[in-house]
Amino acid sequence: MSADLPEMPDDDDELLAAEYVLRLLSADLEGVAARRVAEDPEFAARVHHWESRLADLAEELDEVRPSPRVRRALMASVSGAPESRARRWWLAAGLGAAALAALAYVAPLPFLTRGPDLGAELASANGALRFEAHVTGEELVLARLEGGPREGRALELWLIAEDDPAPVSLGVLPDADMAEITLAPAVAARLAGGTLAVSDEPPGGSPTGAPTGEVLAAAPLVEL
Repeated sequence: MSADLPEMPDDDDELLAAEYVLRLLSADLEGVAARRVAEDPEFAARVHHWESRLADLAEELDEVRPSPRVRRALMASVSGAPESRARRWWLAAGLGAAALAALAYVAPLPFLTRGPDLGAELASANGALRFEAHVTGEELVLARLEGGPREGRALELWLIAEDDPAPVSLGVLPDADMAEITLAPAVAARLAGGTLAVSDEPPGGSPTGAPTGEVLAAAPLVEL
């Protein structure tokens, strides 16, 4: 790879912009950065500058989007440190752009040979509640980017499989930014062509096996 590696940025906004472009941020920080791109022209210019500096690094690579499991494995392999410390290690070592670009696009990794990844972006009509879902094999990772359950209520995730209008509960969501759900093989086999939905439910989830409250967000699963 002939492109020169960028130098380690030495101020917080520059580092945040670089990590945002490299997709090294946690879900909550990525949401913060995305809002700043939309609202802060100076920060948006930093992001565009890093996009330009790093664009040449992946020109000769075939694009394959890594799954969340691959990302976690990469971060764990760096040093076993928390993700924020690992991100800074990548950049400080001068390896961030080249190494991550190369590893993120390597097709033969075992995690990328388990069939097509599926994804969905779920949002309420007013955008106050927003999720990003990613499915690899029998693992579903749901990142909550905005909002949360109403006071005294819970959020429940549902699958509406293709040709089957009856929703199947995938579980009550924890009040956390990230949920990891291991799917039963029979459920995972029905994901393609299906729709994910999030409903407002009483604590503990729906007592009936079907959504009882308002369906707050829904989106079809698509192949990534």
